[in-house]
Amino acid sequence: MTRNEQQKSHSKNAAGGMNKGKIVVLAIVAVGIAAAAVWTRRGAEAPAAEAAAGGGALVAVTVPATLSEAAKMGERAFNAVCAACHGANAAGTEAGPPLVHKIYEPSHHGDYAFEMAVANGVRAHHWRFGDMPPQPAMTKADLQNVIAYVREVQRANGIE
Repeated sequence: MTRNEQQKSHSKNAAGGMNKGKIVVLAIVAVGIAAAAVWTRRGAEAPAAEAAAGGGALVAVTVPATLSEAAKMGERAFNAVCAACHGANAAGTEAGPPLVHKIYEPSHHGDYAFEMAVANGVRAHHWRFGDMPPQPAMTKADLQNVIAYVREVQRANGIE
């Protein structure tokens, strides 16, 4: 074997080893992502399983002692349009998830997510309640007040 052939053979073996290393790293990353997804999903579904077993609210909610004027109006609109599924004080029901939950914290579901959900509906992705239909009866002004209400209740429960 010539020196040139030996170098090509050595380079080929080194590249094969490097590819195997990359594959192992990618496999480890993929397993980590899958584990995180399962862990997150189980955390989101636990309240639903508890509600199915015992009925009622999915989470315990501390109601703020006082609400801003916008949040008071939002509470009325929430009770008229949203509470049938999302429960009194946004605690969830067997028909819809609690909005007082870490999944809906502002850093994960910002106010715009609520606006889009009301306008377009939402495909089920964190919970197993089914899809949320659009809510055409909710005006933009009422929605802003509902968001104020939900955020104030979330803050009273340590969700910021």
